[in-house]
Amino acid sequence: MGWDKRILFAAGFLAVATAAFAQAQLPPIPPAQMIPKPGPMVKGKPYQPQALLPGGIVMPVWPAGSSFLNAKRVHEAETYTMDPVVPGRVERILNIHNPSIEVHRVRPADNTGAAIILVPGGGHKTLVVGIEGIDPVPFFWNYGVTTIILRHRLRQDGYDAKLDAVYDLQQAIRLVRAHAKEWGIDPKKIGVMGFSAGAELAMAAAIQYPEFDAKNNGASDPLAGITSRPDFVGSIYPGPSLFTKGGKPPIPRDAPPSFIVCPGYGDKVHAVWADEYFAAMLDAGIPNLEMHIYAIGLHGRGMSYRDGTALGTWPARFTDWFRDLGFLGKPGVETLAARDVAAFVKQPVK
Repeated sequence: MGWDKRILFAAGFLAVATAAFAQAQLPPIPPAQMIPKPGPMVKGKPYQPQALLPGGIVMPVWPAGSSFLNAKRVHEAETYTMDPVVPGRVERILNIHNPSIEVHRVRPADNTGAAIILVPGGGHKTLVVGIEGIDPVPFFWNYGVTTIILRHRLRQDGYDAKLDAVYDLQQAIRLVRAHAKEWGIDPKKIGVMGFSAGAELAMAAAIQYPEFDAKNNGASDPLAGITSRPDFVGSIYPGPSLFTKGGKPPIPRDAPPSFIVCPGYGDKVHAVWADEYFAAMLDAGIPNLEMHIYAIGLHGRGMSYRDGTALGTWPARFTDWFRDLGFLGKPGVETLAARDVAAFVKQPVK
């Protein structure tokens, strides 16, 4: 075979091989679907928050025109910070002027009737809805517990965290209780779980419900007569409570049981705040308190595994406590927590 023919043969072989190689390439990866995004701004109307997870039922906690809202800003859209690596995952939210709840129901066959309102933290500067709102939803779904993500107002956006944000949570409790039958929730098994700054709100809601209920009981209030008292409280690596710096707020006799968890050495100031709340409630005789302070660990990270350290097991400790108090039983069955509160209220005041 002459050189010309050899060259032509080699070129033809190479062309065939190249074509075959090109045909073997994988197709391009398609773009991610169902990416959450803020809703549109509509002039003259309150902003309508959008679901962060599929199937979420989203409702503003305050009716349009409520005096609790900032009428000048209630139309503004929320601002999302998305995860830079995981497509479609909302990490944080800012610019919340129409606070809302996002309800995620469970299957009737698994339903315990219990509901947890998740209160994300973020130092009142942002709302860390990723690890402290979105992630707990599938965890508690496995236990038959309905979850509700609260988007509350922030100090960063001009609100008072001790008033406006706490009011948002208290109103959310009433709203969930008002719709309990429609959502398959036992109205006596509705509680809150707050993380960091969100735990500040949860700890305030644990003792400030008498005042809120009394002030919001008018005939014009569709939730009049529905209490904002949570049936349980989870305080996860909490911020300061109303007992910090020697505070002595009144503690109702029927205050709910609390579960408190925090790293110790690696998150000292939050551990001290956790202990202040625990000590005050224990001194008042409130039943069924439980606290875990872990030797190893840092602030934040939600319900993550934490590299296998003991702190990463706190969700299991919470579910143990939750089960012990009867919240994972059947809907409509009185919990041990409720019985113990009732028994304590009947005791003479010491």
